[in-house]
Amino acid sequence: MKRNIVTINEDLCNGCAACAVACHEGAIAMINGKAKLIKEDYCDGLGDCLPSCPTGAITIEEKDVEAYDQQAVDIHVKAMAEKGNPHHTNVEVPIHAHAHSGCPGSMARSLQPQAKTQENTQVSSQSQLRQWPIQIKLAPVSAPYFEDANLLIAADCTAYAYARFHEDFIKNSICIIGCPKLDEGDYTEKLEQIIVQNNIKSVTIVRMEVPCCGGLEQAAKHALQNSGKFIPWQVKTISIDGKIID
Repeated sequence: MKRNIVTINEDLCNGCAACAVACHEGAIAMINGKAKLIKEDYCDGLGDCLPSCPTGAITIEEKDVEAYDQQAVDIHVKAMAEKGNPHHTNVEVPIHAHAHSGCPGSMARSLQPQAKTQENTQVSSQSQLRQWPIQIKLAPVSAPYFEDANLLIAADCTAYAYARFHEDFIKNSICIIGCPKLDEGDYTEKLEQIIVQNNIKSVTIVRMEVPCCGGLEQAAKHALQNSGKFIPWQVKTISIDGKIID
């Protein structure tokens, strides 16, 4: 079948193993100092490994390959964990619950909104962001902050157009952002995986009034439908002059 799958250029690979650590399915192994895709049906084609590669050796390409096999992946990941080798690498890699190497800016982390104190009571607004990264393309499919989360899926421009974005939308939510006009590919599969693999309590989609933002709204709606879950959801539209227009 034709579908998206990881392609690794061994000439560009520097053997850092960042992609093997980032791959949740264990589809990439380090063999003779180079990253290799060990089985086509282990790769979901979503590209969690992509932002971790410092040399640009990994691309996502459409090819005629085996279908993704979630059952085989589950067995494979369980076997790796039992062997004490959750990343299926033959190089020494730091291993912990959410290991990461490569670009430090794409490392997942939880953030705690700053509580008001005597020193910051004069500050008119404070960040309500509770996790990192926030880009849909970079966000891990499964992370502790997604559990029991109110998921906010926002278009890039909304936070600039709407002045109270942190207080009215990000507060008490986990926020991921994207721009369907600038980003390549469709968000549907990634969003569906996040919804399926985590206990999401609600979904709020915040978009701009411009037509290109419709791609983000449709991707989120399709992801919800495909997930088979009944989750409360709503769409909020922001005008270019910074007003909410439902």
